[in-house]
Amino acid sequence: MPAELQAAEGHFPVMLPEVLSCLNVRDGGRYLDGTFGAGGYSTVLLKAADCTVDAIDRDPDAIARGRDISRQAGGRLHLHHGTFGNMAELARDHAPYDGIVLDLGVSSFQLDQGERGFSFRHDGPLDMRMSAEGRSAADLVNEESEETLADILYHYGEERRSRRIARAIVAARAQTPFTTTAQLAELVRRTLPRERPGFDPATRTFQALRIAVNDELGELERALETAPKLLAPGGTFVVVSFHSLEDRLVKQAMKRLAGRQQGASRYVPQLASRSEQPEWSLLQTRPFLPSEEELRLNGRSRSARLRALRRIPVHSATLPLSASAASGSAAPGEVS
Repeated sequence: MPAELQAAEGHFPVMLPEVLSCLNVRDGGRYLDGTFGAGGYSTVLLKAADCTVDAIDRDPDAIARGRDISRQAGGRLHLHHGTFGNMAELARDHAPYDGIVLDLGVSSFQLDQGERGFSFRHDGPLDMRMSAEGRSAADLVNEESEETLADILYHYGEERRSRRIARAIVAARAQTPFTTTAQLAELVRRTLPRERPGFDPATRTFQALRIAVNDELGELERALETAPKLLAPGGTFVVVSFHSLEDRLVKQAMKRLAGRQQGASRYVPQLASRSEQPEWSLLQTRPFLPSEEELRLNGRSRSARLRALRRIPVHSATLPLSASAASGSAAPGEVS
């Protein structure tokens, strides 16, 4: 794989050339990687320019891996343990940013580790917790009502046969509680016919449970409200999503902020009037898509969509953070 598509240890950050182009990385810039994961985006940002990167991840394993990257970068990488939906609190002393990037969903490391319970391809505990805290997927599957399970599968997995699966889960758990990913995956496969070659019937069920366990859409909604306000004038907010639920939220939020879509939302600030000039602009009205080369070399990119929003420089006077807060810095390798 070309070097610009590969960052570290077999991990391929999705749409990396497009992300770098949108962010326009420069020397002296400050950037926020809200989904550190394997460190792919952060590593390339640090190599692309003499810049500083703040990185957030809720997974303690990701933060532990990041300490080596921080040392190699001479302290230009600052790690923050938490959720990107809480970026305003985690990164308050380092904003405003010249660029913020989110790569949504589960990381390659989490999928490849069967013991984390994210993948139906690797048997392991039915867990799916990115932070290793709170209720697990097994807790939901074994404790929630049939109606609640059906709603989770329908709304978060867009599973049309959600009631059939929920009914089968409730019947099976009465005999034996679910404890492993293999148990659940096999039940779903027995319950549903295979739709097409190469598509596992358990895909949408596992997606739905993962989203519910980690409150992924709630985290995204909070980030969409906060991130644009943390940008410096001319700064860019980039989001890479992998399914329609995420992309729809990103699209609607960015269009509203750019003044291209009216309508009430409790998550995104509205323009005071139609005559008021928006403070942000879209880099492109349609999503950026992965290149043919990336589609050939990186299977994970096939469903990726990238959307980007830029803060218009003329509104620099409206920055919500003080100059003193913007000049704050963390100690090399500090984890907040």
